[in-house]
Amino acid sequence: MEQKLANFNKSEFKHIPINKWPQSERPREKLLKLGSEALSDSELIAILLRTGTGKNGGSASALDLAKSVLLCYENLCGLMDASVNELSEIKGIGLAKAAQLVAAIELGRRAVSQKNGSNTSFKCSEEVANYYIPLLKDLKNEQFRLVLLNVKNKIIKEVLVSQGSLTSSIVHPREVLKIAIKSSAASVIFLHNHPSGDPEPSIDDIEITNRLCKSCAIVGIQVLDHLIVAESGYFSFRQKNMI
Repeated sequence: MEQKLANFNKSEFKHIPINKWPQSERPREKLLKLGSEALSDSELIAILLRTGTGKNGGSASALDLAKSVLLCYENLCGLMDASVNELSEIKGIGLAKAAQLVAAIELGRRAVSQKNGSNTSFKCSEEVANYYIPLLKDLKNEQFRLVLLNVKNKIIKEVLVSQGSLTSSIVHPREVLKIAIKSSAASVIFLHNHPSGDPEPSIDDIEITNRLCKSCAIVGIQVLDHLIVAESGYFSFRQKNMI
């Protein structure tokens, strides 16, 4: 059977389960032999999906499903914005497969941010931006995050303070100080994203930043920066001398 399949063109594999393909054409085996860089985008996605549809994947192979996913989103950049629910609407992609893809994309996003910036400490606003832009720029909901640092500017931890439109009722100085004091933070960095794509601060952004900075100053916690991240770039209150 394998010898017969060896004479087929790749396009003729469409309705044949991948486990019946010649080993040299199976995405997983190809990756093991040649390395991940030798595989196409659809082949890499097929490995994540693992199986196709129907019994033993006979109706549509994992590679067929992978190609369908790419067709829906045009390219990997488009796929990065996809949610689990959106992916699960593609024929043959249920919630389990959709979750696998979203998890893989998130791991890639985190890896990029860790490569671009320091995972343990920050020396400047640009380094903070390089770290967080991949994590925040594509989010569809606005988030406000608090980065807690020690005296050497090393990260103690990061806390998601709120989600939704940034208002004084959502981000309250009392809650921010409670977290910072409990963690024995010497300094903090405020972060939030603008899903609109424009990083310029709103009046509310400026007002909240001023209130937070004044509150932190009272208890001796330094505010290193407040960064707004968006698709088109970032805005640093520190770089603009607004802190």
